[in-house]
Amino acid sequence: QVQLVESGGGLVQAGGSLTLSCAASGRTFGSMGWFRQAPGKEREFVAAISWTGGTTVYADSVKGRFTISRDNAKNTVYLQMNSLKPEDTAVYYCAATTRYIRNWFSSREYDYWGQGTQVTVSS
Repeated sequence: QVQLVESGGGLVQAGGSLTLSCAASGRTFGSMGWFRQAPGKEREFVAAISWTGGTTVYADSVKGRFTISRDNAKNTVYLQMNSLKPEDTAVYYCAATTRYIRNWFSSREYDYWGQGTQVTVSS
């Protein structure tokens, strides 16, 4: 059974940091990424990483503050979030695919999704 399980979410003050983890099981994935969805808003791309880790892509809104990384030996991808802002508050979803990605930013490129983890940043 293929599963993506996120962890690490929580409540943090503005300016603080959190690290999200996504543990994959059931198969080995190629590219993996993070999306987020705030209440009343559409799901949006946050960051993604290729299988080798040689390519990383970020949304402009998180560039310079968030870092995506992966440990293929553990089949896990991470999202280090620094300098958090209230507007980062959302449910964060891990996503993965076994296919070649044409558009990192599109949720349609990813075939597998986690259940989400809540991140709340207080002002």
